Amino acid sequence: MSTQWITHKFGGTSLADADSFGAVRDILLAPTDFRQAVVVSAAAGVTDDLIDMVGMASNRDTGYEDKAKRMREKQAALIGQLVPGDVGKALLAQVDDEIDEIRGLLKTSWVMRTSTSTTDAVAGYGELWSARLLAAFLADSGLDVAWMDAREVLVVNPAELASAVDWETSRANLDQWLSDCHTDTLVITGFVASDSQGSPTTLGRDGSDYSASIFAALLSSVEISIWTDVDGVLSADPRLVPDAKVLEELSYDEAMELAYFGAKVLHPAAMTPAIRDEIPIYIRNTFNPSAPGTRIHLQSRTDSPVKGFASIGAIALLNLEGSAMVGVPGISERLFGALRQAGVSVVMISQGSSEHSICFAIPENQAHLASSTIESVFETEQKQGIQTLEVTDHCTILAVVGDTMSGTPGVAANLFGALARAGVNVKAIAQGASERNISVVIDEADAAKALRAAHAGFYLSKQTLSIGLVGPGHVGSTFLDQLARRRDWLREEFGVDLRVRAICTTKKMIVDEAAIELPRWRERLAEEGEPADLDGLPGYVHTESVPHAVIIDCTASEDVGSRYLDWLSSGIHVITPNKRANTGTLDYYRSLREQGRRADAHYLYETTVGAALPILQTLRDLVQTGDEIQGIEGILSGTLSYLFNNFDGTKPFSRIVREAWEKGYTEPDPRDDLSGMDVGRKVVILAREIGMDLSLSDLEIGGLVPEGLEVGSVNEFLDRLGDHDDEMLDLVEKARSRGEVLRFVGSITPEKGCSVALRSYSADHPFARIQLTDNIVQFRTRRYKDNPLVVQGPGAGPEVTAGGVFADLLRLASYLGATL
Repeated sequence: MSTQWITHKFGGTSLADADSFGAVRDILLAPTDFRQAVVVSAAAGVTDDLIDMVGMASNRDTGYEDKAKRMREKQAALIGQLVPGDVGKALLAQVDDEIDEIRGLLKTSWVMRTSTSTTDAVAGYGELWSARLLAAFLADSGLDVAWMDAREVLVVNPAELASAVDWETSRANLDQWLSDCHTDTLVITGFVASDSQGSPTTLGRDGSDYSASIFAALLSSVEISIWTDVDGVLSADPRLVPDAKVLEELSYDEAMELAYFGAKVLHPAAMTPAIRDEIPIYIRNTFNPSAPGTRIHLQSRTDSPVKGFASIGAIALLNLEGSAMVGVPGISERLFGALRQAGVSVVMISQGSSEHSICFAIPENQAHLASSTIESVFETEQKQGIQTLEVTDHCTILAVVGDTMSGTPGVAANLFGALARAGVNVKAIAQGASERNISVVIDEADAAKALRAAHAGFYLSKQTLSIGLVGPGHVGSTFLDQLARRRDWLREEFGVDLRVRAICTTKKMIVDEAAIELPRWRERLAEEGEPADLDGLPGYVHTESVPHAVIIDCTASEDVGSRYLDWLSSGIHVITPNKRANTGTLDYYRSLREQGRRADAHYLYETTVGAALPILQTLRDLVQTGDEIQGIEGILSGTLSYLFNNFDGTKPFSRIVREAWEKGYTEPDPRDDLSGMDVGRKVVILAREIGMDLSLSDLEIGGLVPEGLEVGSVNEFLDRLGDHDDEMLDLVEKARSRGEVLRFVGSITPEKGCSVALRSYSADHPFARIQLTDNIVQFRTRRYKDNPLVVQGPGAGPEVTAGGVFADLLRLASYLGATL
């Protein structure tokens, strides 16, 4: 085995119970060419309990005795599970002796009513218990192991930021200790040390991490692994940002910046020995040891200029301004010198080049102290009215960190654009010359959405869309199935990330913070569906964690259509085959079109006419390129197209209608097709596209529902429709005698008006040569006057309509920057 060391550190969650100890043992038993130093914390919660007991004793609260008993019971149970037999009994006897020692120290605290000195003596017992127990457990598993009480080796002296290591003395102590005990696995107590007088002390916040870094330096370790309960350092707090990523690498500088602003990395002081000796640090998961974790070293490789996001809450923002500050040397020294003397911690500073003001952030609980200190220092200027101090409470600092932000254009623009889109107001900004960190002060109430928006702005594809679908009927469910088959391919090939996060019927809905697993959406809706909440749907879909939101309406509901304007106004894109909104009042239609032209929300409705056929897009192209529309005529109903393709007089019209209804080619009530109202709505949509102020009430519709059959059940209608077969037979025979066929057609002529009616056409007319459920539209324009432009193809059915909805969704992605 090599004489070189590697250093491991296991925290409290890694030593919380017998299973956790087993995971630690498996890691240390893995083959290695290095000797292993293993720094341990107390089991989760033990140190807090010990410190609480000191406080209780100093306050003469006898409850500390109950805590001591529970602590002993927990240690006894853990020892019994891991090291049964005589060794376990000996360990428990030591624990009993030490709990008696703790009781003695607590009695002193009780009498003296003080806790400071007692805390240092008591707080480290948890690490002693962890180290002894782990060493015994590893020895029982066959490892050559010894354990070290770090207080016998590590000597530190008090310092302002962190305990200062007496490196010379500590190294001499370690060399002596190792000369007396050669081992390949050395378990070391973290957190604890001795001062220069030999008295026990602790290393303070994140002390066990600091211990690991110190002992790695003392042993000249080749690396440090900090084992926790997460897979590495995350790009943001996963409790607030569901899409937070595990970072493969960080530089020391990036890790220090993130740690300073509250990210769960390592305390900056804990990294100092490793940085000095250039020892790489790995953050890894005890319970997923195969994961590579995060490597922290001199430099990091990255595809993104921004690595991580962190925030500090409970901040007060102070702004000192006035004309007396301009061009006057020493103002900053007076201000910050006084704050330092008062013990106020300044977290961030921002000053404009005009020198008219200095803005800085401090912990909120120090705001009153800072205000009174500043008023005292600048009393003269304030009396003269040339200096003012403004204090803003309830703020948060959001920090964006990355070494390669320097020299990368657009980072700041991306950050502030993301915050603006989320509606977050920035109160102050700070950026150092290294450009490694951009810090902004925002309202504390905006902290979560600001963090999600900023993270999405850098870590998610700009074409990541949060999707809510209303109406998973024939068309909606088919669309979801189509999307399920292509979603991964679109993400991998084009970076288009389509996430369905809400599905809503008239009665039920399901939502998912990340994305609904599309192959299982039917089961989830049936088993987990909550009461439908159309009012709350925008809030589920439109969140700061995803750059864009779209609601797809696959219903025929007027109520849903009436919500489009509110959705668009709030920045949610809308895609729909529902014709209700575009055929409502003219004022509502115009508002929709105007709102949909704005950059923050698009309104797409290609499938409202002709399903997936490019009818509306063709019409827009003609109009926008300056062509003059002279007339539009078309067969716009797939159902009616099917009926008149099959009706030649050899079979009664009523029988053809019944067969179509039985095959599902018509609406549940065939009168919805035969009335011509569906075609009428499509005519209104086309007419409004070319600037005509047409409403349904203005349109002449020659429907095919005989008088007297408008009401009643569907079966009654189908039974009585045969009474009118002769009328339909007469029409088809007259048309045949002229060499023509019957077609149900919508017609739009800007000068003459619009109509919907059954007409006959010669056998050589394009309308006579359609098949099955074809739609066909003929555009007669100034350019296409003699030879009209024709768009023809299937215009009905869930597959083609859903495909048109899908195409609109991809068209939206292209508007947002995707290259498809």
